[in-house]
Amino acid sequence: MAKPRAVVTTACASASAAPSTSYASAFLPPPPSPSDGDLLRSLHRLARDLSAADAPAPFLRAAFASVSRRARLLAAAFDDLLLCAAGEGDLPRSASLCLREVLLVLQRFKAVVADCAARSRTLLLLQSDETDAELRDLHHDLATLLDLLPVVELGLADDVMDLLALASRQCRRCASAAEPEPALKTTVLSLIEEIEREIVPERERLEEILEEVGINDPASCSDEIESLEREIGDRASERWTAAMIALVGLLRYAKCVLFSATPRPSDSKADVDVEDDGESPAPPPDLRCPISLDLMRDPVVAASGQTYDRESIDRWFSSGKSTCPKTGQVLANLELVPNKSLKNLISKWCRENGVAMEVCEASKSEQAQAVAANKAALEVARMTASYLVKKLSVSFSPDAANRVVHEIRLLSKSGSDNRAFVGEAGAVPMLVPLLYSEDAGLQLNAVTALLNLSILEANKKRIMHADGAVEAVTHIMSSGTTWRAKENAAAAVLSLASVHTYRRRLGRNPSVVEKLVHLVRTGPTSTKKDALAALLSLAGERENVGKLVEAGVAEAALSAISDEETAAAVLAALAKRGGAEAIVSIDGAVARLVAEMRRGTEWARESATAALVLLCRRLGARAVTQVMGVAGVEWAIWELMGTGTDRARRKAASLGRICRRWAAASAADGERGAECPASSVVPPAMMAS
Repeated sequence: MAKPRAVVTTACASASAAPSTSYASAFLPPPPSPSDGDLLRSLHRLARDLSAADAPAPFLRAAFASVSRRARLLAAAFDDLLLCAAGEGDLPRSASLCLREVLLVLQRFKAVVADCAARSRTLLLLQSDETDAELRDLHHDLATLLDLLPVVELGLADDVMDLLALASRQCRRCASAAEPEPALKTTVLSLIEEIEREIVPERERLEEILEEVGINDPASCSDEIESLEREIGDRASERWTAAMIALVGLLRYAKCVLFSATPRPSDSKADVDVEDDGESPAPPPDLRCPISLDLMRDPVVAASGQTYDRESIDRWFSSGKSTCPKTGQVLANLELVPNKSLKNLISKWCRENGVAMEVCEASKSEQAQAVAANKAALEVARMTASYLVKKLSVSFSPDAANRVVHEIRLLSKSGSDNRAFVGEAGAVPMLVPLLYSEDAGLQLNAVTALLNLSILEANKKRIMHADGAVEAVTHIMSSGTTWRAKENAAAAVLSLASVHTYRRRLGRNPSVVEKLVHLVRTGPTSTKKDALAALLSLAGERENVGKLVEAGVAEAALSAISDEETAAAVLAALAKRGGAEAIVSIDGAVARLVAEMRRGTEWARESATAALVLLCRRLGARAVTQVMGVAGVEWAIWELMGTGTDRARRKAASLGRICRRWAAASAADGERGAECPASSVVPPAMMAS
């Protein structure tokens, strides 16, 4: 008989699993061990839980059924043990120690079951050999412990002893029988190799494979894609990352070819909410960044233990601060640790509420590079794009077109290669007429697909040269069926305007500017934000500024200045390139800029100060007089010089110098009026500077 393998003792297992403790905690007494009664109840409960565990995928049914059978035998034995312990008191010491080891093994079984349930089916398939090896090790450990259990000392009935002996024999047989690599796994890997050789998979074969994996409808296919993408981002398996990336593309292709269904409700929920309420669902306070108050996209933990969005806290640190924004505590270091558990909660909330979950730029870049280096992923993306565009050309009903455009939207959502394949397949000219559709879902999917495609430089050219594309986007901004569609149309203008030539062309189009101004005046917060960002881009071209001023951009930006930080940046851009006169002519414009300099976000304060400096330099005494006529302006300047960003401090210092020179010139000429006495121009500390 082979010598049984040593089993880790309770003390060793506890020591290896426990985190390192401080010096002081080493003197604390250990937690009390559970009583024998509690031990048996825990064993009975664990065995029952394992006996009811369901296989998360069809190819794991045999392995999980084996675990379930052993667990049922043990549950019956532990049930009898509970009755014996209730009548006789404590268990013999050797039996108690052995059963505590059994408890650890069953807990490890349960951990494997829970881990499998949390993973995607395709990753489980790829890791099936590792899962099989882990289960065999656990069966071996359990068999060894059951052999060592002193059943005679426990006084068990013969039938219970037979149950334990049967469980031991089954565990040992399972531990010694190494399973060959599943044929399904070999088939999937060979399919990936064929795709790398540009062989299009047969529909019947693809359907058969997915049926064996347990993917048989659009919902399960979408869930599998989301799970795989999340695991790739979390680096769940470095060994299988390349295959996982290829499988994401293969599943997208399969979803288009095999499953013909309307988009899932979660894909359009947010658009319905926007139409009804004018706003996306408000995220819970715990999911918001304490700095920006927006939904966190990449939550990280600072040295103080507080969680922030990475972009916001990075901006805080880059401004020269080394304190915790929430507590004011001086941080021991500026290191940031990703908060993965909170990120998973945010992802879940976004999926349940139909809110787009942006991936942090670092993760996007890493995944894009991995896809670009994966030949199978590239080839299957090309196949998918070609298939979808061909299918769109023969989709004559709104429902059929909506299904296809929805998939084009998803495919073009990430990865420049995907956008290139869709653009090269000729999707843009087919999407443009759909922007006039009266079907809300189809119109939204079409404009969002164009927005996604426009991120790629080559697709910007395709859109700008497509007949009627700009006019169609403008139509949505004015007559879109939902605010989300209007918002995405404004975002598309912003994307297209990043090219110098197209920025001029869009700025010369009075209809584009007029509709953007209308969105700023009437749209909900998120729509205003995108419309202002598009106007800011157009204002970067000097020859556009006159037309922007004529269209009322300055008035619209001032009306939104307290709601959107981009509004102050728009005013600064106008003032810099010829719009200063128009801004100062608006009643109360300077006062609103000063108010924003005091109460806005960091960027808004910086932009408002820059706008005031530009107004003073362009218009001289006329603008300076208005600035100095605002009560408390000198203190706003002084405060910004001490607490603002580096650029804000420089602009505040420039504005302070302009004000001092104006005060000095007024005093020298004897023209200082009662409204601006010398003592009220600047505080003494500023005069000294």
